[in-house]
Amino acid sequence: MATDLHGTVTTAVVRGEGAAPAAVRVEGLTRTFDGRKVIHDLELTVEPGEFVALLGRSGCGKSTLLKILAGLDREIDGTVLVPRRKATAFQAPRLMPWKKVWRNVLLGLPGKPERAAAERALAEVGLDHHADAWPKTLSGGEAQRASLARALVREPDLLLLDEPFGALDALTRIKAQRLVGELWQRRGCAVLLVTHDVEEAVLLADRVLVMEDGVIAHEVRVDLDRPRDIADPRFAALRSRLLELLGVDDSV
Repeated sequence: MATDLHGTVTTAVVRGEGAAPAAVRVEGLTRTFDGRKVIHDLELTVEPGEFVALLGRSGCGKSTLLKILAGLDREIDGTVLVPRRKATAFQAPRLMPWKKVWRNVLLGLPGKPERAAAERALAEVGLDHHADAWPKTLSGGEAQRASLARALVREPDLLLLDEPFGALDALTRIKAQRLVGELWQRRGCAVLLVTHDVEEAVLLADRVLVMEDGVIAHEVRVDLDRPRDIADPRFAALRSRLLELLGVDDSV
C-alpha cells in the first residue's frame, strides 16, 4: 500500500483482498497558479469500475484536475490517491510522426514490450490493419483510436479522458463515443471523462459532476439502462438539468 503524503500525488494498487478501495480518492486538493486558486479544497471519490463525467465552464479547473490525477502536475496541496496502473488520452492524439502506429502505441512503456501487445490493443479499437501505417496517413478518428490503444495497452485500472472527441466531426464523434462505452464495459476499469458536451456525459457516465470555481459543485446520477436513447424523455430531463446547472437556458 502507498502512504498518503500531504501535497503529493500517490499511487496505490486498487486490487487486493477484501473490499476494493476507491479508484480515485481526493481530499482537500488545492492548486494555485500565480496566487490564484484554480482548485480549492476539492473532494472527489471515483469507485472501481465507475464511469464519471466531469463538466464545467472553461477555466473552472477540469483539465487541471485531470492532469493532477494523471501525475502530470504535482505542485499541489492535499491528498490524491490514484491507481498505479492508469492511462490518459487527450483531445490531441499526440502521435509521434516518425514512428509507425504500433510503435506509438508502445511509446513510454517500461522494458521492451513486444509488438504483439500493440497489435492486441489496436485490434480492440478496430485499428489493427493500420499497425504499420504512419500517423500522417490516419484520419482524425483513426488517430484518436490509436491514442486510445496507447492507453489501453497499459491495462489501466483508471482511464483518464480529456475531451478526447472534441476535435472530431459529428459522425466520427458518435462512433468514438460508442467505442469508449464498449471498451469501458469490456475492461471494467474506472473512467473519468472531462468534456464540454452535456449529451455525451449523459450518454456515457454513471455519474456526472459539475465543477464551479475549482470545486465539485453538483453531482447528478444517471440511472438509465444501457444502451441509452437520447430520445428517452428521462435522458432529455437529465440533459436539461445539467444545462441548468451550467447556467444554460435549454428552452431557447
